[in-house]
Amino acid sequence: MIETTNLTKRYEDGSLAVDHLSLKVAPGEIFCLFGANGAGKTTTINLLLNFIPPTEGTALIEGIDVVREPLRSKDYVAYVSENVMLYGNFTAYQNLDYFTKLAGKRNLTKADYARVMKSVGLQEEAFNVRSKNFSKGMRQKVLISAALLHDPEILLLDEPLSGLDVTTGLVVRDLVRRLAGEQKIVVYSSHVLEVTEKICTRVLILDKGRVVADDSVEKLRSLMNLPSLVEIFSQLVSHEDTDVVAQSLVEVMKS
Repeated sequence: MIETTNLTKRYEDGSLAVDHLSLKVAPGEIFCLFGANGAGKTTTINLLLNFIPPTEGTALIEGIDVVREPLRSKDYVAYVSENVMLYGNFTAYQNLDYFTKLAGKRNLTKADYARVMKSVGLQEEAFNVRSKNFSKGMRQKVLISAALLHDPEILLLDEPLSGLDVTTGLVVRDLVRRLAGEQKIVVYSSHVLEVTEKICTRVLILDKGRVVADDSVEKLRSLMNLPSLVEIFSQLVSHEDTDVVAQSLVEVMKS
């Protein structure tokens, strides 16, 4: 279970990144944090991971306060970030071995690492290459592999498809569904409407740190009498007439 109560992050300049967020996420949910860039999605995940301290409020992972007991709360969590964090002088194998031993959970072999890396589409000839020579997509595949090897109860995914090819993106989508079927919690942060609509069992829409909607896509469609998440988002969050903006861009191109 993930639970937050009045979770808030205000920066020194007075800007509010997350505004009194209270929620509960249960096992088996694919819980999507959705919003435009700057809406507060990544800040929310950073608060859950205790990467940054809250201004006020609390966040609990499996009943554990992430501020008071950060190491204990992290035992339940794996994290995949858009900003890929690998050791550049380590090979793919070495990165996985390091992350697995750091977690202290499982004694795995090279064959185990190879199997999971192949499953996310990393070619075998890349396993012994230093990761500083990898493309963004290849680094992302190693990071996803590292998260899976920990067998976490909670998987936090912050724009996980960034840099991935279409096939691997589909693998990640199916993987997320399988993990939810095993009663894992998946928190999926994205600003891509199509991905969110297809993958999520529940959507939390953020706008400037505030919650503007929290429900399944189906219920949001029904409540707002709108056919898709695109229209729902435009109704709740969009502060511009996108057609007018597009027209002005065309006019600039032709001038």
